[in-house]
Amino acid sequence: QLQLVESGGGLVQPGGSLRLSCAHSGFTLANGAIGWFRQAPGKEREGVSCLSRDGDSTRYADSVKGRFTISRDSAKNTVYLQINSLKLDDTAVYYCAAGPRIYGLCTFGSDDYDYWGQGTQVSVSS
Repeated sequence: QLQLVESGGGLVQPGGSLRLSCAHSGFTLANGAIGWFRQAPGKEREGVSCLSRDGDSTRYADSVKGRFTISRDSAKNTVYLQINSLKLDDTAVYYCAAGPRIYGLCTFGSDDYDYWGQGTQVSVSS
């Protein structure tokens, strides 16, 4: 059974950094794309970054370009999201998702992802 477990969230001041982890089981990274999404209170869920199944391509939302970095460690079955220069607007629950039906470039369409983690809270406050 495929499972995704996020960790690494917390409360940080503006300008701070966090590294989110998405540990997966029952799934290998070659079997699909991985996406990171977030949902702030009262807002729709949005894609912030994703990684193709071959690991060769990544995508970032315009709002996070230059501050977020997605990476993977296949040996540890983990995908990471390094978040730097945190802003108040980054406050949200962050989710990772697996998309075994995604080939080629990864997407930010929530419907393209079949498996989701429970989320980890990132709060940015001074």
